[in-house]
Amino acid sequence: MAKTKQVRLTPEMMDVEYDPKGDALYIAFSPDTVADDSELTDNDLLIRYRDKAIIGLTILHFSKRREKS
Repeated sequence: MAKTKQVRLTPEMMDVEYDPKGDALYIAFSPDTVADDSELTDNDLLIRYRDKAIIGLTILHFSKRREKS
């Protein structure tokens, strides 16, 4: 199993935005960092990477996910 790097995040370090037209929630753990890779999962979650570290997430169809909880 690959090692994971754990970091402590504070709200001041993150940028969270919701786009109602696109129904997407954007979460940037490092807002000033540009991704060099990304991966779209089977459940419509876009994971953004920089140097193999996760720097952000995009949750597609966000309002439909909230209805399920």
